[in-house]
Amino acid sequence: MFLYEGASGAKTTILLAHGAGAPMDSRAMAAASGALAAAGLRVARFEFDYMAGRRGGTRRPPPRAQALIPEFHAALDKLAPEGDLIIGGKSMGGRVASMIADDVFRAGRIRGLLCLGYPFHPPGKPDQLRTQHLVALETPALIVQGTRDPFGVPDEVASYGLSPHIALLWLEDGDHDLVPRKRLTGLSATDHLATMAKAVATWSANLRRPAGPGASG
Repeated sequence: MFLYEGASGAKTTILLAHGAGAPMDSRAMAAASGALAAAGLRVARFEFDYMAGRRGGTRRPPPRAQALIPEFHAALDKLAPEGDLIIGGKSMGGRVASMIADDVFRAGRIRGLLCLGYPFHPPGKPDQLRTQHLVALETPALIVQGTRDPFGVPDEVASYGLSPHIALLWLEDGDHDLVPRKRLTGLSATDHLATMAKAVATWSANLRRPAGPGASG
């Protein structure tokens, strides 16, 4: 099942997965999806199976990101976008998307990768990096990160040697949900999400097509 936002005839659809601890209809996911839709993009949210128990009052801990790869592929197979497709997600959802991105990009199935608050490392454990596959990433990618995100701040990320195909958008004082402290910045979560969505719309409009099988034009 997908949760859709945005016009069905939009040029670009984003298949968006949730983070480890919050479902596809969480406040943060709904706010990000709404902002993207307002910027002219179509968003399709989906949920990993381990979240199903929450509706019955129980929750299972998230599996390792690697174990969720088949579920992301299954969602991609079920989706039938009318135009171009970008895959991505919030936090862990974006990480899983990044792990399959090159395979489906080379096959001509997607145009890019969008990560909202990428979990570069667990909070407080900067040596436990989750970046090895990002060094040689071929898929055009945009990572949107708050400057006080405990999963990766600017000085840390600058040292990782990420692929030149990855663009970074830093949102001042944003946390892992991209929310700034208004008393310090004068900005709200709505302001940051609007900036994010505008950047995503501009970035996606300029994405190149892959040269692999399935590519055209």
